[in-house]
Amino acid sequence: MGYLNQEQHKLVSDAVGEAELGTSGEILTVLADSSDGYTDVALWWALAGSFTAMSIFAALPQPFLDFWDGLIGGWGREWSIGELASMTIALGLITFVTILLVQMWQPLKFLAIPSLVKTSRVHGQAIKHFKVGAERRTHGRTGVLIYLSMSEHRAEIVADEPIAALVPPEVWGEAMGDMLIEIKQGNIAEGLAVGVRDVGFVLSQHFPRADDDENELPDRLIEV
Repeated sequence: MGYLNQEQHKLVSDAVGEAELGTSGEILTVLADSSDGYTDVALWWALAGSFTAMSIFAALPQPFLDFWDGLIGGWGREWSIGELASMTIALGLITFVTILLVQMWQPLKFLAIPSLVKTSRVHGQAIKHFKVGAERRTHGRTGVLIYLSMSEHRAEIVADEPIAALVPPEVWGEAMGDMLIEIKQGNIAEGLAVGVRDVGFVLSQHFPRADDDENELPDRLIEV
């Protein structure tokens, strides 16, 4: 997977390097294809569809039986309880497998994922990347992660505790808004660069660069 070419990667990395010239803060950028496989969600949809199909058949079996008789050219035979039970189970299994297979088409799969689930998974993955790549890894704990998840169309800005204590969430919201304007137009690298510059400006107000400051985190964009 690769959304950006080498030149676009350089655009983001250069923006990080530029932004960090005015602050002791460190900015980490991560671009992800998706934040989760959502296998559990696909299974829940398949289970719900299967249960619904079996429930409808149990409540209104005659239309199904008439349709089956029409397919096999039957005479409207009498079905035993065992045969009806077998048909119910078969209908449930067919529906379950069909819904799972349909969700293998990724656009439909992500369309079927509830918005709150997407937001929660993206946030969780952003926190995970922050803990691994930035949290407590800078002098003074001044790391900020900009995380973009393409399949979910979600982005997150996560900051170390000293920064979060000084910068209100709405400030990051403004930076996010500037970034997403470009990204929605298909300009992923440009959008990330805008977000980096906004975050760098905010950091420079609260954590100006010291003379002996060292670059503690890589400037390069990470694609996962």
